[in-house]
Amino acid sequence: MNITKIQNENEITLGIAGRLDTITAPDLEKEIAGVSSANSMVIDCSKLDYISSAGLRVLLSAHKAFAKKGGMIVKNVNETVLDIFDVTGFKDILNIQ
Repeated sequence: MNITKIQNENEITLGIAGRLDTITAPDLEKEIAGVSSANSMVIDCSKLDYISSAGLRVLLSAHKAFAKKGGMIVKNVNETVLDIFDVTGFKDILNIQ
């Protein structure tokens, strides 16, 4: 998995490419912890191929942390990942655009 980071004033965009699973989820968790000073976060999933329950846990944690601030948006979700969000109920929890 590769993570790109773009800071734009008080908003941080993290682009995730590859697989977000048990092995790579801690890397994303560290990136999110490192940008906790941002008011809002965008997770760009345009290059995300797969997400496991470990990845879902990291997104839920980030969602809760940023809900207290300016919020978190998950965007550019492909059909495969959207199906996982739908089956797990995350489609109703996360702000997916």
